Amino acid sequence: MTEETAMTEDLKHRHIRSFVLRQGRVTVAQQRAVDTVGPRFGIPYTAAPLDLDAAFGRSAPKILEIGFGMGDSTAAIAAAHPENDYLCLEVHTPGVGNLYKLIDEMALTNIRVIQHDAVEVLRDMIADGALDGVHIFFPDPWHKARHNKRRLIQSPFIAKLMPKLKSAGYIHVATDWQDYAEQVLQVLSDEPLLANTAADYAPRPDYRPLTKFEKRGLNLGHGVWDLVFRRK
Repeated sequence: MTEETAMTEDLKHRHIRSFVLRQGRVTVAQQRAVDTVGPRFGIPYTAAPLDLDAAFGRSAPKILEIGFGMGDSTAAIAAAHPENDYLCLEVHTPGVGNLYKLIDEMALTNIRVIQHDAVEVLRDMIADGALDGVHIFFPDPWHKARHNKRRLIQSPFIAKLMPKLKSAGYIHVATDWQDYAEQVLQVLSDEPLLANTAADYAPRPDYRPLTKFEKRGLNLGHGVWDLVFRRK
C-alpha cells in the first residue's frame, strides 16, 4: 500500500468527534478503582468484533450506553435490572473511575466498560443484531450553532446504529436542550427503520432515574425531553 493510499484509507475512517478530551481531575479513589476494578470489568478497544455473551459470561439482553458521565444513573439502572447486561462507553477517566467505584461498592456484575470513542466502538466491535437497546442520556449539546455539527445524534450515526439493533430494539435519548431535542426528534423520525413510541416526546421511563442535576433544573423550570424509538 502506497503512502497516499494509506492516507486516503485513514481519512475514510475519520469522523467529527462529538467530544473533547478535557483534563478532568481524577481522584485517588477513582484512580484506585481504574487500577483494581478496571481489569475485571473493563474491555479494551480493539478493531475486532466483540462476543458480548462471552464478555458478560451469559446470554441476556444487551443494552449499549453511550456517554455515561459519572455513572450514577448507569449503576442505578444496572442494579435495578439485573436481568440485563449494560455495555457502557465513556472517554473521560474521572467518570470511568467513578463507575468502577460504584460497580465495586454495589457489587454489580452486569456492567462492562469500554473507554473509547463510541463511533469507533460501534463500527469495529458491535456485531449486527447484537443490541436490545441503546441509551444516550444528556449527550453534549454543543449549543453554539457553529458547533452543532459535532452533535452525536445525526442521520449518518443513526444509520450506522440501525444494523446493530435487533428487531424491536429501542433507542432512548434524553436531553435538557430543547433545540437538540427537536433535532433528535427529526433525525429519528426520518429514519425509516424506526418508529416513535410516543406522539413526539415520551414520558420519562421508570428505569431512567432523575439525576441531581436534572432535579435542580426541573425545580428551576428547565425542560427535559425523552425520546424512545423502536426498530421496526
